[in-house]
Amino acid sequence: MDGDAKATGLELRSLIRKSGALELSLAKVAVPEPGPDQVVVQVQATPINPSDLGLLLGPADMSTATSSGSGAGIVVSAKVPAASLPFLAARLDQAMPVGNEGAGTVIAAGSAEAAQALRGKTVSMIGGAMYAQYRLIKASDCQELPAGTTPAEGASWFVNPLTALGMTETMRREGHKALVHTAAASNLGQMLNRICLEDGIGLVNIVRSAAQAKTLRDIGARHVCDSTSPSFVEDLTQALVDTGATIAFDAIGGGTLASQILTCMEMALNKSAAGYSRYGSSTHKQVYIYGSLNTAPTELVRAYGMAWSVGGWLLTPFLQKIGRAEQQRLRQRVVAGLKTTFASHYTRVVSLQEALQLDNIAAYAKRATGEKFLIDPSKA
Repeated sequence: MDGDAKATGLELRSLIRKSGALELSLAKVAVPEPGPDQVVVQVQATPINPSDLGLLLGPADMSTATSSGSGAGIVVSAKVPAASLPFLAARLDQAMPVGNEGAGTVIAAGSAEAAQALRGKTVSMIGGAMYAQYRLIKASDCQELPAGTTPAEGASWFVNPLTALGMTETMRREGHKALVHTAAASNLGQMLNRICLEDGIGLVNIVRSAAQAKTLRDIGARHVCDSTSPSFVEDLTQALVDTGATIAFDAIGGGTLASQILTCMEMALNKSAAGYSRYGSSTHKQVYIYGSLNTAPTELVRAYGMAWSVGGWLLTPFLQKIGRAEQQRLRQRVVAGLKTTFASHYTRVVSLQEALQLDNIAAYAKRATGEKFLIDPSKA
């Protein structure tokens, strides 16, 4: 495609109108010529992560979704609750590209040495707007993949792997020795389990069904607690005693789970306490909420003393905090383990057009554990 200034490609766009309507569509956009430090990548694989759905669907009520047109002309519409619109002021009436990460083949490169070195290579990318057939991007935002690695294998190289590594790094930096993770049978959760087994870190996995518990135990997880089990509190407390975990990363967000974790941490600490304190244990207990699988309010029932915190955790601020050198160290570990520790598994591969079919939207909008979609924009 080098030298073809008139080349075009499709890009998925998400628009929320001031009237309160979500519109999803495919826009035909020109494929630009790369600047000196840029490359053009033909995108061949890009995952639908929960973090992508926040931009793709926003707070729209997808039970109201309707579809018109077909093929590249498909348009999906859904209603957005009026109460949500004030919080969306910065994006209203803007057709926004979607997709945090992806992988594909470099088909054009700028004159800089770093860009030229990627010509014809399979690369992973981070930087948004990945739900597109072509992506113009800085060479520095690309990661060359090892020979023999497919775009599908490299598509989820950034968000989940670096989030999982960020959790263990945060644990160490804040002085904890083991951690708790919820929604733990997800792709990210399975990566975190493999990391912790490799690094000798105690990990308590919280899941939401017996089937998910079996999935983790089958890959070697040592401490798995099913939140639907009648013995959940007892099981979790014992796992916390066994591991000494005092930091948790919660993908659920809403409801009482964060509070339950803090309560069980306090009970586990009390089992080895030298004496009673009306202020509870002096050991700090931390829950970081990094997801919103449950969009209800977070409920805290304070039964865990005074040494505790609940806060938000996001990957991008964490990476900014640790600096470029540490980022590169983590990125290299991910690339080296793309087919093992950091392997992702997908239940469906869809084209851009298929990603806008109502039945597919209904499936990936559930954010169900074990149901992960991959978009292949090059797929007809």
